[in-house]
Amino acid sequence: MDASPPPLRLVVKATAGADAPERCSQAFTVAATAAGSGVPVSLWLTGDSVWLATPGRAAAFELPYSAPLDQLLETVLAAGSVTVCTQCAKRRDVTESDLVSGVRIGGATSFVEEILQPGTQALVY
Repeated sequence: MDASPPPLRLVVKATAGADAPERCSQAFTVAATAAGSGVPVSLWLTGDSVWLATPGRAAAFELPYSAPLDQLLETVLAAGSVTVCTQCAKRRDVTESDLVSGVRIGGATSFVEEILQPGTQALVY
């Protein structure tokens, strides 16, 4: 019997929000493009990107010639997962009840477990 390689999985970490809009948009765009292509995706939000997981913030994000961030977030949530960094959330007094439905809070241990899985590619923006 032929051993097929495990399915590819993508983990994208966004390290910036409105403070670095192009880098932030790239992370969301890559994650949503992969999710829309059927690739299992996990998007991690750290630093100021944490705010984009709170209601209304992704919709208010604007960057010329970029897809609306709230739509990109919806695409990832529909086909993958979105996690907010525990420490980053705490520094901003954000709790799970403050987040858009479907977004969870997780720590470094969970991130490391995800990126060390066979067939996983991690990207950091």
